[in-house]
Amino acid sequence: GVVTIGQLLGMAAHLEGLQVTVLDMAGLAQKNGAVMSFVRFARAGEPLYAPRIGVAGADAVLGCDLVVTAGREALARMNGATRVVANVAGTPTADFTRNPDWKFPADGMQSAIADAVGTENAEFVDATRLATALLGDAIASNLFLLGHAWQRGLVPLSGAAIDRAIELNGVAIEQNRTAFAWGRTAALDRERVEAAAAAGLGKSAPTPVSRRLSASLDETIARRVDHLVDYQDERYARRYRERVERVRQAERALVGEGPLALTDAVARNLFKLMAYKDEYEVARLYTASAFRERLDEQFEGDFRLSFHLAPPLLARRNAKGELVKREYGSWVMNVFAVLARLRRLRGTTFDPFGRTEERRAERQLVADYEATVDRLLETLDVQRLPLAVRIASIPDEIRGFGHVKARNLASARKRWGEEMARYEAPAPVEAG
Repeated sequence: GVVTIGQLLGMAAHLEGLQVTVLDMAGLAQKNGAVMSFVRFARAGEPLYAPRIGVAGADAVLGCDLVVTAGREALARMNGATRVVANVAGTPTADFTRNPDWKFPADGMQSAIADAVGTENAEFVDATRLATALLGDAIASNLFLLGHAWQRGLVPLSGAAIDRAIELNGVAIEQNRTAFAWGRTAALDRERVEAAAAAGLGKSAPTPVSRRLSASLDETIARRVDHLVDYQDERYARRYRERVERVRQAERALVGEGPLALTDAVARNLFKLMAYKDEYEVARLYTASAFRERLDEQFEGDFRLSFHLAPPLLARRNAKGELVKREYGSWVMNVFAVLARLRRLRGTTFDPFGRTEERRAERQLVADYEATVDRLLETLDVQRLPLAVRIASIPDEIRGFGHVKARNLASARKRWGEEMARYEAPAPVEAG
């Protein structure tokens, strides 16, 4: 982390016989506060006064976190001669927990930094992406960024001293050395580093299909059809595909070769409603080979699994009537294996979970959405198309699980009814 970088620089300066102060401002990072390290160097015998860098007093800024680097505290330390090397990777802030539609304002943050120091003094590097691709772990991004800044001349220490500090730190020594070296290389030959990252050089594996965005509407639909086959069966997937194809035909008749916004909205939102996360789906996902493979990518050695679950038939409720999660041990994987094989009971008379209020509501939601799509197509025209797209996208607002989902569903249904009333209202008649 940021504090570790400050410690490495402090040790490297000590090894070179320089005077150094390192002041870490932790800022309660767990509660979304900024983490900053103020590092000051001086030759032996020269005084170092306050360890905190004053307003407009920074010669260089190593921006490991773009949000912090573009924040008021960091910007206040910059001046027209400050040189900045910043990581452009977006780290969600506390705003994301309050606003699910929050977007990371990367462009605005980069502009604020460039305005503070001048465009020629600000350099932005996608250190997290490159370090992850090259070394298999995003934790290497800060050493990558340090190497980049050192090669640019922002760090007044020798490479040998930094290397020795990494060794003395005693944690992930070879990984940190390699990350530092790749960062240096990126400062000299970005294209070479990008090519190496694209080729998967290092420890990272190619991005699985399930973890990348679809490139076309056809791919969007096809991937969801495949998912629904695994989720339930061929018949269930066919129900989805046929509904989406009817929308595509109707919209194509209206817009010709134009973009199919309504079809895209229905493809995404009908799938979301049909693939609701019930007990069977949770079990299927946990017992799928992909889950174990991702664990093995991230952890080594002997580790223990535990699960925090609130099964509707077993969990207790709090004073508000909301289900309360409890911890289950790794033995629950055996239960998951059985449930995953029983998923075709979903929605049938023999489904032990199907009679709960939440599961009935989810099945009804699918039927209501399908009926809504049919009603939209009955009177669809060019004028109504934008409103139809908005209505078809309303399920995107139904997020979360349990009582959180129930609250969002109530709000979405209210808007759903209002928008449908607008859609089906008679067109105003102009006086002749």
